[in-house]
Amino acid sequence: MNGAEGLDVSSIRLIGTAVTPAVMVSACGIVATGLDNQIARMTTRMREMLREVRLLPEGHTRREVLRQEVDILDRRHAILARAIALTYTALLSFVVTSLLYLTKRQLDIPEPLPVVAFALGVLLLGAVAVLALASLRLSRLAIQLEREELFGSKRRPRSS
Repeated sequence: MNGAEGLDVSSIRLIGTAVTPAVMVSACGIVATGLDNQIARMTTRMREMLREVRLLPEGHTRREVLRQEVDILDRRHAILARAIALTYTALLSFVVTSLLYLTKRQLDIPEPLPVVAFALGVLLLGAVAVLALASLRLSRLAIQLEREELFGSKRRPRSS
């Protein structure tokens, strides 16, 4: 005899549909932690660059590179702040999805409502991914500035 024969299949399906958004809540937490760590590192780097600028004499060429990098970090920070806000909004969307599925039997909740809440969370996480890619592109620009200052040209140095 199969152990699942005595179980109500609709209950199992309901539990599965309620748990899936809960897993997404955990994923959102992991994404938010990663974004927060990136912002913390950028803040530390910004402080280091500002300290360096203060120590350099007026008119030093490094000041301009640092100014450009601070501008890039500021833009990245704004992008990642939006990404964190969207991540937490997605998290709330997944929590709402779980609550809607769990209360579906007690309340008369229209069938599409939890699906819409879940889809909203997925779309928000997609937007977070796009913002993270934009942040990476800006990060690359900052690295290119450093490379240009170090090697004095826009050409990529050859690897051995």
